Amino acid sequence: MTLHQVSIIGVGPRGLSVLQRIGELADRLPADRRLEVHLIDPGEPGQGAHPAGQPAHLLTNTVASQVTMFADGRGPSFTEWAAAVGYREFDTGFHPTGGEGGRPVGEHAYLPRKLLGEYLTWVFDRTVRALPERIRVVHHRDRACDVEAHPGGGYTVHLANGHRLPSDYVFLTTGHCERIPTDEDRAHTEFAREHADRNPWLAYCASPYPVQRLGGIAPGSTVAVQGFGLTAHDVISELTVGRGGRFDDSGAELVYRPSGREPAIRLFSRQCLPFAARGVNQKGTTGQHRARFFTPEAVRLLKERALERRNDPRLDFEEEVLPLLKQEMAYAHRAAQQGGPVPPEGFEPSPAELAAVEAILDPLHEREFDSQKAFTGFFLDHVAEDLAQAELGNTTSPVKAATDVIRDTRASLREAVEFSGLTPRSHRVFNRTYGPIMNRVSFGPPLVRNRQLLALFRAGVVDLAGGPGCTVVHDREAGRFVVRTPYPQGAESVAADALVIARLDAFHPELDGSPLTGNLLGRGLVRPYANGPFRPGGIEIDACGRPVTATGETLATAWAIGYPVEGPRFYTHALPRHAMASQFSADADTAVRDLITHIHQRTDVTPEAERGDTARTAVSVP
Repeated sequence: MTLHQVSIIGVGPRGLSVLQRIGELADRLPADRRLEVHLIDPGEPGQGAHPAGQPAHLLTNTVASQVTMFADGRGPSFTEWAAAVGYREFDTGFHPTGGEGGRPVGEHAYLPRKLLGEYLTWVFDRTVRALPERIRVVHHRDRACDVEAHPGGGYTVHLANGHRLPSDYVFLTTGHCERIPTDEDRAHTEFAREHADRNPWLAYCASPYPVQRLGGIAPGSTVAVQGFGLTAHDVISELTVGRGGRFDDSGAELVYRPSGREPAIRLFSRQCLPFAARGVNQKGTTGQHRARFFTPEAVRLLKERALERRNDPRLDFEEEVLPLLKQEMAYAHRAAQQGGPVPPEGFEPSPAELAAVEAILDPLHEREFDSQKAFTGFFLDHVAEDLAQAELGNTTSPVKAATDVIRDTRASLREAVEFSGLTPRSHRVFNRTYGPIMNRVSFGPPLVRNRQLLALFRAGVVDLAGGPGCTVVHDREAGRFVVRTPYPQGAESVAADALVIARLDAFHPELDGSPLTGNLLGRGLVRPYANGPFRPGGIEIDACGRPVTATGETLATAWAIGYPVEGPRFYTHALPRHAMASQFSADADTAVRDLITHIHQRTDVTPEAERGDTARTAVSVP
């Protein structure tokens, strides 16, 4: 019996998906082969960025009934698991009562992320118990800091504790990154350090995770929070409910009851636009918009025509892809407006429908504001109107039906964007402009978060620090950060004692603070992905997920999946949904089948030759 050593570096949901597929495909291994799978992660297995120890007020941003680690239906969804282990919904949240009291966990629930962590670890335990005897698992509660490739084949994975782990195969599933401090980070940090004697509340937080680090923000101080997305909602929740405040939903509108330990929260971003709330789900667990115009086949046809016309299949997103997406959004908008199916044959959006789609994508178009007061009024009206649309539901509301198209046509977006599907110039525009727009209008928070946001504005706990085009400057005399916005009537400023950057970093390997990434780059085992002169992020891989080295060769016995390849791939974040095609699951399946194929190619190699280079043959795993 020959033993192969497999290392999975990072055992969040992506690493867990690889282990699942190894177990499910183990019967396709040659009969005389065994695997010893080394899991390298300092945290609880499966949890990754969803630790079960985080506060219960931090919520998932996807309906729990649509989340599963069993896309094939062979295991429970997140909601089914929560109900099965005894969680019930109470006014104060979700609690394990063994099925007594409260209300059942409904299909529209947005469960706490700590419960998602518990679910993921439960899936891990179930997966390990189900592994056949020929698969042995060893969990190293440590970080990998280096991977060394050997000329004759194989690797040595170096752990932070000094242990060296021989490996025949390596999976990189490391998840989110934390950036090397930028010039701006260093300037803010140095300002806070140098002027602490002028302002004891002065603080800079380059990342809010784990949210416990926000405990240093003083009650009664003013904190400027840069961002309006899901991370910003986590910051707001930690500084309000996490400080003992509570929301009262007994009246006509939600009311926030402060604890007195909150800081004054002031929000801003480059455009200062709120993330749209998720519409009430009316599509069930597996329902989604069926595309008529913006389909993967339509995108492939665009590429074929581009190749014929200009000898280059790469597309211009704004000129060639976006019109199809807008047509699909307008189609969904009309169907919701009419309350029934619309014949797709000959459908053309009306000027009013196109204007509605444009307003969804760019609500600031041709708008000007004379003052911060005027912009704040627009902001609050925009949030309230969006909430009204969200409460109508994602098939009844024309707005939410249109925005859901973006979520439901991700396969078409991937077809357009992945592996340099766009021209370099267009790819840059897509990443800087349209990617953020899509996140804002279609991948926002549960509607309860925006209801809470309005309640916090009414309570005076939250306000805006600025408007579109605002910048952060340092007031060295007062020892405070200042958010300054230009308006026709003159610039307006809001001062703050603390500054929190509430956003997740895109993964650019050359900017990642992880020693592992730095060493992989230094050894030339990976290289940043590039679409011509544009580097959108991620490391370069082939279609099977195998990393491309600095010299342009492909590593035959290593794979990278998930966030580290966000760049050649598109939107790698989403967990699978029950009974629906999932790129998350497909990536793990492709990589593990490739692993098994490589093992098959070694079955007729003598032990001496196996330690050297082996030629790959045309063997595939069905």
